[in-house]
Amino acid sequence: MTDPLHQELLKLAQEAARRAGELLRDGRPADLAVAATKSSPIDVVTEMDIAAEKLITDLISAHRPDDGFLGEEGASVQGTSGVRWVIDPLDGTVNYLYGLPTWAVSIAAEQDGETVVGVVYAPMRGETYHAVRGAGAWATGAWEGERALACRPAPPLDQALVSTGFNYVSEVRAHQADVAQRLIPLLRDIRRSGSAAVDLSDVAAGRLDGYYERGLHPWDLAAGDLIAREAGALTGGRPGERPAHHLTVAATPGVFEPLQQLLEDFGAWHD
Repeated sequence: MTDPLHQELLKLAQEAARRAGELLRDGRPADLAVAATKSSPIDVVTEMDIAAEKLITDLISAHRPDDGFLGEEGASVQGTSGVRWVIDPLDGTVNYLYGLPTWAVSIAAEQDGETVVGVVYAPMRGETYHAVRGAGAWATGAWEGERALACRPAPPLDQALVSTGFNYVSEVRAHQADVAQRLIPLLRDIRRSGSAAVDLSDVAAGRLDGYYERGLHPWDLAAGDLIAREAGALTGGRPGERPAHHLTVAATPGVFEPLQQLLEDFGAWHD
């Protein structure tokens, strides 16, 4: 039976993601401006990122005032309850800025340092993905009711469709492009959506065979990583390690290990 606390956290995450997603979708101004930059001049944050994070943290704090927060746009509260929320209010900011549809709200809840709940809401798809640790991964969308998610049966690596992302620091991007160039001939193809949360959810939904990226932060991957794992995917970083800033890999079993080994051989984690 699912822990009642985890169900409480799930419902709160779903409500916060829905409200933030609606704010972003319906409140996007025609003259949307860049409010600041992050790692480089092309790694932007908009006024809507900030507004969405405030909506999420205010809503959760009203229900659970003792919880901690870690948010991309600056939310950082230690908390005393043992629960911490890891929030990316707008994953895929550049897509959003340009009016492209692939962006999402990502909210995860950790209990004593372990992710127990993950929700990814992609408003322009009309889809929400969610997982509770030990209870599988699920999605709602254009279909009726909730749909259980399961990653794809593993194809041979040369028939695998794999997604990735690129950092906004030019030197890192150049190295990532070199890795991708070496990898492409060994796969069916590579995709680049611009949202780690969506890519991880797509692995869970069987729309991708694998995904890898260097340079992710906890808020980029916390929810999507749990969703992918609960759908049967394997996730990690370098061999024997958990997903981390220097490398995140998620793939259907059978694709995961050879993909991870190629990334290790190609030095995908190097600075």
